[in-house]
Order: sequence, then C-alpha cells, then structure tokens
Amino acid sequence: MLTQDELFGKCPYATAQKILSGKWALIILYHLSQGTLRFNELQRALPKITQATLTKQLRTLETYGMVERNIYPQIPPKVEYSLSQMGQDFTIVLDSLKIWGDRYIKNNAL
Repeated sequence: MLTQDELFGKCPYATAQKILSGKWALIILYHLSQGTLRFNELQRALPKITQATLTKQLRTLETYGMVERNIYPQIPPKVEYSLSQMGQDFTIVLDSLKIWGDRYIKNNAL
C-alpha cells in the first residue's frame, strides 16, 4: 500500500488533501478569492491565527502553487498575497464547499 507522500501527485484525492491539510488553508484561500490582501489584512481577517502559523500556511500554499506572493521594493516593504491561476481555478471548489456547508448547517443545526 502506498503512503500519503507516495500518493501525492498520483491520486487526486491524496494530492488535494496534502495541499489543503493546514487548519487554515481553506479559509485563507477563501479570503484571497475575495481579492489581493496584505499579510496584516489576512491576519485581521483570521483573528485567532498566530503570525507564525499564517506565515507557514502562506508559504505552504505558495509552494504548492495556490498563492502568489508579490513583494514591492519600497520602505517599509509591501507584500501582497493573491491567488495564482491554480488558486483561481480552485474557487469553483470553494463555491461547492459553501453550498454543501450551508446545506449541512441547515440540516444539522445544533
């Protein structure tokens, strides 16, 4: 039997699971689907996330080609994050997750 790492890039489900494995990955992708954001704007949108965790999640999503990081040469430095083309292609999945999540909430209200 293949491990999760061996399945990455071969199995679409294992690949998606690895890319989206971070606790905040989907929420970060959602916020970036609404438009380009600076680091502090993202952190304000996710008040319970630490700076270190946000940095790690953004780097992981950037490594997997879901997010682009744009650095502007100015003082103080300005860094913006946006969805890459692959990240933009993922918005249809975000839309489907919203529909499913809304339906789940409606049918399983606590």
